[in-house]
Amino acid sequence: MRKLRTSELKRLTIEEFKSSSKMPITVVMDNIRSLNNVGSVFRTSDALKIEKIVLCGITATPPNKEIHKTALGAEDAVDWQYFEETEEAIRQLKEEGYVICSLEQVENSTSLLDFEPSKDSKYAIVLGNEVKGVQQKVVNMSDVCIEIPQFGTKHSFNVSVSAGIVLWELFRKLNA
Repeated sequence: MRKLRTSELKRLTIEEFKSSSKMPITVVMDNIRSLNNVGSVFRTSDALKIEKIVLCGITATPPNKEIHKTALGAEDAVDWQYFEETEEAIRQLKEEGYVICSLEQVENSTSLLDFEPSKDSKYAIVLGNEVKGVQQKVVNMSDVCIEIPQFGTKHSFNVSVSAGIVLWELFRKLNA
């Protein structure tokens, strides 16, 4: 086996990416404090052709050299918006017909393994703060709360790892 050269990977240009069809998924970042997590979510969103990212509250926005360190230019390809209040973003996404899915451990959560997205729906995946999670008022506005099954001693994954797991699983299920 031989590693492929970058030129052999047939990646889209930023212009091609922007004009291509996207997954019917928007990522909402609810007060994410780590710029590395923000950049990583941009990079994952680029890889899976996510529609856009909504940055809320204390979440930093591009252009930012710390975001760029992990995004590696994906912040230039993936569309994004900023809202001071996450609730305002959720209200707008609901008006646009999105199913609001908070990634959080709550009573009666839906396991990611059991969540079956409809190909006829658009989804907003809400990622919460690294310490406090998704705000309760945002959980209250959600249509569903998805939980990633975990089996060790810790009760959560890193935000960017959670994003990768959930976005990949939705991508896989929507393209099955």
